[in-house]
Amino acid sequence: MKLAEAESTMQKTVEATQRAFNTIRTGRANASLLDKVMVDYYGVPTPLKSLANISTPDATTILIQPYDRNTLNLIEKAISMSDVGLTPNNDGSVIRLNIPPLTSERRKELVKIAAKYAEEGRIAIRNIRRDALDTIRKMEKNSEITEDEARDQQEKLQKLTDKYTAKINELLAEKEKDITTV
Repeated sequence: MKLAEAESTMQKTVEATQRAFNTIRTGRANASLLDKVMVDYYGVPTPLKSLANISTPDATTILIQPYDRNTLNLIEKAISMSDVGLTPNNDGSVIRLNIPPLTSERRKELVKIAAKYAEEGRIAIRNIRRDALDTIRKMEKNSEITEDEARDQQEKLQKLTDKYTAKINELLAEKEKDITTV
């Protein structure tokens, strides 16, 4: 694994962590809360966003407008069964999700969930570093690179690891601020 590959993979890990953070609800309506919701559409699990238009008309409401009205009940059922924790209101043409204000206990739980996602991201980055270090050591052992080149690459790899770990920490601090802000 070369440094460019390692950096690319670390960047993808940071993006995946950001997507995980987006699924955690803050006190405001956010369409990305529904990113993980899958609807059983003709026996095939289908992402909700490919079956409906999702919008946020105000800070406390998510509006779901299905492209096909026949999917309304399927979407409603999928949201109810998901871990979103919101009750869908079906008026026959659209589904509304009202976002209640978060209690302080729920905010603390959500901060813990965000911290767990961040730790998973940091672990993934350390695993990428470990794999790249193994590759560098094998190349050195096989005399493909010199000892100095190996040391130089290891230092660069550590700097990359520190850089992307810091990015995840920044994202976590941002998300914690979003969650705890009333």
